[in-house]
Amino acid sequence: MSETVSGQEALQRLRDGNQRYSTNVRSLDSLLSYMHRAELSAGQSPIAIILGCSDSRVPAEVVFDQGLGDLFVIRVAGNILAPSQVGSVEFAASLYGVRLVVVLGHTRCGAIQATVDELEGHPPPESENLRFIVDTVRPAIEGLMATDLAKDHEALMHAAVRANVKATANHLRHGSRILEKLIAERGLLVVGAEYDLATGRVEFFDGSEA
Repeated sequence: MSETVSGQEALQRLRDGNQRYSTNVRSLDSLLSYMHRAELSAGQSPIAIILGCSDSRVPAEVVFDQGLGDLFVIRVAGNILAPSQVGSVEFAASLYGVRLVVVLGHTRCGAIQATVDELEGHPPPESENLRFIVDTVRPAIEGLMATDLAKDHEALMHAAVRANVKATANHLRHGSRILEKLIAERGLLVVGAEYDLATGRVEFFDGSEA
């Protein structure tokens, strides 16, 4: 079982793990972590909370080369926030003493693409549930459509993914009394990051210097 660690130490472990993953290396600890099933059945102490996208190509434990019990992972299309996701972060940070939350977006995100499509004038999704995802993402990126980025789709998508990550991270920092208190009093760190599907690398770009 992983011990409780500081936000910065946990962040470094994730950086190191992603470096291994992106260079096609796996740690022995992560590979053999299944051997701790019995021990983990009694409780858990993950080192980080990952709020990531549901995309099948971005499994957090693999991307960060972590093992069973190391990460508390919440996955939802577009790494958006609803009360259930905020509550899940609050639960893990409060109950297990986790001191790092990572909002993990990724390149070529379908939820971001669907939102950009609608902002460009394409018909909205027919499903009310899919529209909820698009409507949640839209406020973070609609301002980009009034800039020169609108003329360059790749640049627009890159900026949109990051803007959405930043909006989610800021919501976690300032939209929950519980998390605000943990940030102020216990050193909880909330950072934003982007995973590159092509290279396997994660870049931490929002809040990682805190």
